[in-house]
Amino acid sequence: MNYRRMGKTGLQLSEFSFGSWVTFGKQVDQNDAKNLMAAAYDAGINFFDNAEGYEAGESERLMGKALADLGWSRDSFVVSSKVFWGGEKPNQKGLSRKHVFDACHAALNRLRVDYLDLYFCHRPDIDTPISETVAAMTDLVRQGKVMYWGTSEWNAQQITEAWAFAKAENMVAPVVEQPEYNLINRAKVEGDYAPLYDLVGLGLTTWSPLSSGLLTGKYLNGIPEGSRLSLPEYAWLRDIKMGEGNQGELNKIQQLAELANRIDVPMHHLALNWCLANPNVSTVILGVSKMSQLEDNLKARESAAALTPEVMQQLDDIMGNKPAAPQRW
Repeated sequence: MNYRRMGKTGLQLSEFSFGSWVTFGKQVDQNDAKNLMAAAYDAGINFFDNAEGYEAGESERLMGKALADLGWSRDSFVVSSKVFWGGEKPNQKGLSRKHVFDACHAALNRLRVDYLDLYFCHRPDIDTPISETVAAMTDLVRQGKVMYWGTSEWNAQQITEAWAFAKAENMVAPVVEQPEYNLINRAKVEGDYAPLYDLVGLGLTTWSPLSSGLLTGKYLNGIPEGSRLSLPEYAWLRDIKMGEGNQGELNKIQQLAELANRIDVPMHHLALNWCLANPNVSTVILGVSKMSQLEDNLKARESAAALTPEVMQQLDDIMGNKPAAPQRW
């Protein structure tokens, strides 16, 4: 396993990390959670990602029980939570000072840790001033309950506003963003955020490298039983990925599958290595529900050298979605 700095911080993250969205509490029970996390840790993965909104906290409870049972030294792993979707009542959601604090303490209890290494604002909150959220995060950092804070799916303007306010008021600025990033969805990471890697020192913990399984090729002939997109609770995700108007993307995926076959690299390994070819990516979060999936994904780096400049250009040509060179601020 290789490790990368999270942006310009000193924190070292494994190139692949372990995520629990959709899987923990849905496809993965307590015993499987412990076994998967143990295998990931033994393979060198040191970052385990979670959120208050994942199965209404059940995902964090499963991960916390596994962490307690496994007994790893606290300085050998990194764990995260995210705040935004906590409940239905007015103060159980959003990024108000109250909910940021309540959600942090609840996550610490569920995860059974004394502090969070990373704490993300899961979405921007139009009802709360960014200054209020920055001040709340600053207090949590200074209290030792959070080491680093960041954002997830914010745009560059929102991140810059939070960073500028923090710098002006001698507060703690966000240093990491967690966006979706894959061959299909790349505009924000390669375009919108481009000026922030130098200006803010922004790190990236990216999710959905396989676009919820589309980039494995398994959906080219329909939706397999037991797959993520077959779950009734995730019909909304199925509509986004395979709904009306997505035939063009499926045609591109077919071409990707043909390219992968020509260079003798599994299609999903090609997609994973493509994400890590971006030097601004600190870590790629894997979402697995089976040991065989984890073991297979971890083998992807064995074929990293296959992504030659010529192959990278072919990937750009097939997808046709490479952002234009960003304007310098």
